[in-house]
Amino acid sequence: MVRKLIVASAILLVMLTAGAAIAVGPYYVRVQHHEATPERGYHADFYLYVPPAVRKAALGGDPVVVLVQPNNSGTNSDDPEVHRKDAWWMGFGRHGLADDLGVALLVPAFLRPAKDWHIYTHALDRDVMTTDRTDLARLDLQLLAMVDYARASLAAEGLQTDEQFLLQGYSASGMFANRFAALHPARVMAVAAGSPGGWPIAPIASHQGEILPYPAGVADLEALTGQPFDSTTYQTVPQLIVMGSLDGNDALDFNDGWERDEASRIDSLFGTDPLARWTDAESAYRAAGANAEFLLVDGVGHDRRALQPHSTAFLAKVLARERR
Repeated sequence: MVRKLIVASAILLVMLTAGAAIAVGPYYVRVQHHEATPERGYHADFYLYVPPAVRKAALGGDPVVVLVQPNNSGTNSDDPEVHRKDAWWMGFGRHGLADDLGVALLVPAFLRPAKDWHIYTHALDRDVMTTDRTDLARLDLQLLAMVDYARASLAAEGLQTDEQFLLQGYSASGMFANRFAALHPARVMAVAAGSPGGWPIAPIASHQGEILPYPAGVADLEALTGQPFDSTTYQTVPQLIVMGSLDGNDALDFNDGWERDEASRIDSLFGTDPLARWTDAESAYRAAGANAEFLLVDGVGHDRRALQPHSTAFLAKVLARERR
């Protein structure tokens, strides 16, 4: 009896292992791991996945569109391997989306530090713009360097890519995607930001006489980056900002993502929770002439899986227009 149980357990283990290999295998053999290369402008690794159908179409002359999914490990650690593993698995979790949309997928493995915990890298917070830590500074520019190197490496394989790319993210990575579009609208084909921290960056410099510095608004982008806010180009970027009606996850309540005085200013101007601010955020985008759709999904909390179909449909619609 014991022997039968052992044999049965062994067979079950083999079956589970084989099943896992079948599920992971196609991504495992195709994903490219690019190591951090400071001389190219990026201090973190990234992963690039090109679906077979995309590669075949590109070899036939169709340009590749890249979808960037910023990483969001959900934890602070000074060990880069923690964030590399999370980014790899995030890529695995999204590679089916890349297959369905017919795009390449790029996932950075940016560090979210424990020692300098206040630098909320995965949300592209203000500290990323002001820190003197070279490895964490200006992750927006580091991401652009990753994308451009990925494009060059694909070109070397005979695969041409579109200079503009898609962006999607949720929660902290939704904040990253949402803010990146304001920083570099010329490079963004479209952005889908799910539950971006309780307040999407407002594409305005002030509200009711109150200055809105980054990331509340765009008042001081030129001082931070050397480049003024490009409102004209920004207005052309299709955006989806989607949140569940029951989502109470508010980044403004935490000291890593926001300075206290700026969080208090948002609370006083627009409301003290994500749902209370929703209408004002939508109005700010409308007033700025942004091409943004605000979608509040009834009955959903802080649930990425429940909101992903809305982002997927939005990105598919954008791609259909681009490919006509």
